Amino acid sequence: MEQVAAAVVDVTKFLAACEASLQAKKTASLLKTLTVNALITGEVGVGKRTLASFILPDAYIIDASNFDELLLALENSENIIISNLDNSPNVERLIQSIKENNVRVIATTKESYENQAIEELFSIRFTIPPLEQRPEDVKILTEKFIADASVLFGDNNFDVSNFEPDLSQNGLSLKRQVMINYLLQDIQESELMDIMQQYFLKNMGSHSDYRNFLYLYEVPLIKAGLKKCKSQVQLAESLGLNRNTLRKKIIENKKYL
Repeated sequence: MEQVAAAVVDVTKFLAACEASLQAKKTASLLKTLTVNALITGEVGVGKRTLASFILPDAYIIDASNFDELLLALENSENIIISNLDNSPNVERLIQSIKENNVRVIATTKESYENQAIEELFSIRFTIPPLEQRPEDVKILTEKFIADASVLFGDNNFDVSNFEPDLSQNGLSLKRQVMINYLLQDIQESELMDIMQQYFLKNMGSHSDYRNFLYLYEVPLIKAGLKKCKSQVQLAESLGLNRNTLRKKIIENKKYL
């Protein structure tokens, strides 16, 4: 069989600690013993593909948008994982191919996706909730990503006392946040300035760049000061500003604070 484009997923574990994710893993464990098609729904980054790979660890994972590659894989596979089913440009043709080739499919899609033909194809459908509803999972995922970062960067020290998880894209944003924070915790001034220089080099070009980019300096300084100082009065003194100037700066940057 010709090699088709496939996503790479860490299939070692679907980490679960809260009731909802434990139930999802229990369902997945049952599906390992069956031969039915199943649809896993949920937001981006909740672990849909990892759980699908837990069910079919040796199956190709192909995004539904890669339609030609997907049809080729369906002709040459007994089992397959289709990610982002809602991205398919031709759902009817896809379903026809699945039935004609008698392929077992585990698919993933966003929770809001509705299609009658899809409903008929997948006899089992279950949802993985977002991480904001799974605080116990956030804890163990953060610990896992910290452990991964320590192996990657060779340092076991990571201060989580002021760590506020970014769950905007669930596990994806959380992992990115941990990796970035791990790198930045011991960053030197010269390294920070190099990062800023590269950002400015890429984004400069207007006639008001100084004013437009000033918030990149002011916002983190104010946010750090608000956490460190007990009041705006103390922060104003620390920054060497009068209270009215500080208040004005906070109002100007309120969408970032």
